[in-house]
Amino acid sequence: MAQHVKILGILHIVLGGLGVLGAVIVLMIFGGISALVNFSDHGSDVPAPVFGVIGVIVFFVILVISLPALIIGVGLMQFKPWARIGGIVLSAIDLLMFPFHTILGIYGLWVLLNRETEQMFAASAVRTVPRY
Repeated sequence: MAQHVKILGILHIVLGGLGVLGAVIVLMIFGGISALVNFSDHGSDVPAPVFGVIGVIVFFVILVISLPALIIGVGLMQFKPWARIGGIVLSAIDLLMFPFHTILGIYGLWVLLNRETEQMFAASAVRTVPRY
């Protein structure tokens, strides 16, 4: 099961990273549109700052959706106990995003709710407790 946890972590890192990259691209596109409208000689019905504001809002929405997947993916790769709980929550949310995230959500729930995985993360929590 450790191999499945690592695969799940990698998939979350990849999808989270693609989401962050997409957020940056959206911000650049809307910033570019805003600049073009601002420097255009033709009059526009929409003021240029509106495009910039829309870009920033979309950027933050995508970032808020993608960053948890990236963080949880890294935690799963390191077998952190908090990452298992976060992964279960993220997998449940992924079920709603058809089609690729739905498949990832089903796989994530199968991996993280497995008894062997639960014991593996419990053992990891016991090993990380400092001794005085």
